[in-house]
Amino acid sequence: MNAEQISGQVDLALGANQYLTFSLADEEYGVDILSVREIMGWGAATPIPNVPSYIKGVINLRGTIIPIIDLRERFNLEKQPYGPTTVVVVLQVKGAKSQKTVGVVVDAVCDVYDIDAASLNPAPDFGGAFDTEFVRGLATVSDKMIILLDIERLVEVGVLKAIT
Repeated sequence: MNAEQISGQVDLALGANQYLTFSLADEEYGVDILSVREIMGWGAATPIPNVPSYIKGVINLRGTIIPIIDLRERFNLEKQPYGPTTVVVVLQVKGAKSQKTVGVVVDAVCDVYDIDAASLNPAPDFGGAFDTEFVRGLATVSDKMIILLDIERLVEVGVLKAIT
């Protein structure tokens, strides 16, 4: 192996990110695995009055109060009762001024994939008919399409701004 080959491998490794994928309504979504703090089973959250219905409340996670967001409801997907595979993915999100911790309720956790940044496709332009501002890109892995989310934008603009 020569220096050019090693350099190419390093560049490829630097361009690839790992994504944790989860399912919502039979579609697979992914978030950067570096933002995942932990995955926990669904448990009751304490409801907060006067918040959108997709905010299921808050939980106390080892002394930190975190909001719980139902992504199925946030994305206007058909509501489903929570089942044995329903989990909360706890995410650490870098905000403009601080870091925030939020939990997102998903149908099930699927897998972890290495996805090269160069292989991402942009979200399709629906001419403003549909909101794709929280989609970082689309990736094809093993003949399936994965929707990669921009979780920072989703939390900052799509959730927290809606309640402030």
